[in-house]
Amino acid sequence: MVAKNFTITSDSGLHARPSTALVSAVMPFKSDIMLEYKGKQVNLKSIMGVMSLGVPKGATVTITANGDDEEQAIAKVGEVMKSEGLAE
Repeated sequence: MVAKNFTITSDSGLHARPSTALVSAVMPFKSDIMLEYKGKQVNLKSIMGVMSLGVPKGATVTITANGDDEEQAIAKVGEVMKSEGLAE
């Protein structure tokens, strides 16, 4: 299992458009990919799960990936976080 923390820097937090980009980016991976915020964990492949957390600006989230392509999955999440202006 691989885990990485991200601090959300977007003024709007983790809102619909970037959440959709994140979900779309991780769908091709076979690994189980989870997003954790304030002790709650949701499947990063579920837009409804991601949106249900209501992650605001300044929040720290933890992404975990567990499976054959876990390293690539975490790297992709990092790329999307940067490209969508969510985290640095």
